[in-house]
Amino acid sequence: MQMKRKMFLVAVLTVLSCAVMAQRITVASYNMRNDNNTEDAAHGNGWKQRYPVIAAMIRFHGFDIFGTQECMHHQLENLKDTLPGYAYIGVGRDDGKEAGEYSAIFYNTRKFKLLEHGDFWMSEVTDRPNKGWDAVLPRLCSWGKFKETKTGFTFYFFNLHMDHIGVKARAESAKLVMDKVRKMAGNIPTILTGDFNVDQRSESYTLINTSGLLKDAYETTAIRYAENGTFNAFNTNSKTDSRIDHIFLTKQFRVEKYGILTDTYRGPVVKENEGDEKVASADFPKEVSLNKYVAREPSDHFPVMVVVSWK
Repeated sequence: MQMKRKMFLVAVLTVLSCAVMAQRITVASYNMRNDNNTEDAAHGNGWKQRYPVIAAMIRFHGFDIFGTQECMHHQLENLKDTLPGYAYIGVGRDDGKEAGEYSAIFYNTRKFKLLEHGDFWMSEVTDRPNKGWDAVLPRLCSWGKFKETKTGFTFYFFNLHMDHIGVKARAESAKLVMDKVRKMAGNIPTILTGDFNVDQRSESYTLINTSGLLKDAYETTAIRYAENGTFNAFNTNSKTDSRIDHIFLTKQFRVEKYGILTDTYRGPVVKENEGDEKVASADFPKEVSLNKYVAREPSDHFPVMVVVSWK
């Protein structure tokens, strides 16, 4: 009888342990650079060359749900076709349908059920395409309400791309988004991702990070891997400490790991003198052959990734 009780207790503890393990997801934010047809491709950074690398990175690192910025409709469809088991929500910022860049949210359909979703423009007029304050482009925030299928945990996910010029627009957008989170989500756990086009020293960043509502995952993480900032301009030899892509979370989340993923890949030489550096002599096996390729970035931004759990 005692043996049966012990076996029962072990079984219960195993189930509870599995339940705890299920309360963990990988979240990311990634500006993937719009497909401008010829300019990037002429320098070896075309979308058709980059997106298979991006998709492979997403699969390898196991992104469960992630915000994207700058992608056009066909880019999102390319990613969806390359990422079986994922769906996305969002609209084009130019017409509220498919025109212009999206602030789309991708999610693993095996892990999450989409309960509600919508979009608003970061402007004085939020329900239709327009430019707000001193912004030079229409700027959009897309959102979804999700339920984690194993545990029933429900949360909101907001994703945005702030203006790159308008200082007032960024500050007002920060206030607007926080107001939306308060009114829409209330006490429900919330994640906010995006390209904020400002670093950790700016006014609009500080408005969010000191609001008492949302906190930068970079500051609250247990483990941090961030050897660079988040913008690279397709230059593998650049370095900055400015983080302009952020993941903010409400207090219900515990950030276990935070990383800025500086993965590179090797692409063909497309310009004269590119990759002319000689391979240094080394004692490597004769079976090894090294070909002349160039180190490249999958986008002009690095993705930000966090692993979070909840109470």
